[in-house]
Amino acid sequence: TMFPLQGAQMLQTLEKSLRKSLPESIKVYGTVFHMNHGNPFNRKALVDKWPDFNTVVIRPQEQDMTDDLDQYTNTYQVYSKDPQNCQEFLGSPEVINWKQHLQIQSCQSSLNEAIQNLAAKKSLKIERSENILFIAAETIKKLIPSLLDTKTLSPGGGKPKAINQEKFKISSLGIPHAALVNQFWHFGGNERSQKFIERCIRTFPSSCLLGPEGNPVSWTLMDYTGETRMGGTLPEYRTQGLVTYAVYMQAQEMAKRGFPVYSHTVRTNTAMQKMSYTLQHIPMSCAWNQWLCSPM
Repeated sequence: TMFPLQGAQMLQTLEKSLRKSLPESIKVYGTVFHMNHGNPFNRKALVDKWPDFNTVVIRPQEQDMTDDLDQYTNTYQVYSKDPQNCQEFLGSPEVINWKQHLQIQSCQSSLNEAIQNLAAKKSLKIERSENILFIAAETIKKLIPSLLDTKTLSPGGGKPKAINQEKFKISSLGIPHAALVNQFWHFGGNERSQKFIERCIRTFPSSCLLGPEGNPVSWTLMDYTGETRMGGTLPEYRTQGLVTYAVYMQAQEMAKRGFPVYSHTVRTNTAMQKMSYTLQHIPMSCAWNQWLCSPM
């Protein structure tokens, strides 16, 4: 069985409930937070039962999933209190449309077995990314205070070092900058990802630093799960702390709107990890996962 959660009250109850399962539920929590603030990406929430759910899946509305090859639109966020027994729910075609190219995102590595089993059953090819999940100290203090160990925080209060404001201007991204962001995004580089980036730029706050020519040299933005993503710096401007500054500005803006501040970094990307430590973003014991599923 599957229950779509309708109406503000149910979604607010879901948000409260997911808070108790942070950090593992952060991808779903951030998306439900977005849904409770206007839902401009038009997501819907499904649970296996209510109000005592075991598994929750956030997904697009059917009418938005018209392109079978668009894994950026066809993306699902999953959290389960019982990862060992959620395979049947996830396998249901009303919950996940397994006939499309799709992504599943979750901060529970324990879902891997169920997802791999389903992919094998439905003859899908799977690419899994398992990366480090970082959450800002301020967000932890607000949402999961028991996790905050102030002794391990970097000194400097989580502020970036000053930038040369004559040379670099703080700004936000415009639609014409989507191609640049797309070019440097690890999961992007194609036409569909560029459309997704344009939609994020149109809908949510973004931060960038404009260089001497007036074009972005460093940037970051957020997606509808509340995650800070797609950050980058032009190669010739790297190692000057610019992206640290852009991410800091972005985090300030998001915190003002109440969004959780979190991000992920590939294990080999030590530069971005160093940046996260500087800003007092703390690595979590659970990993950030994405499963990219394509029909064979």
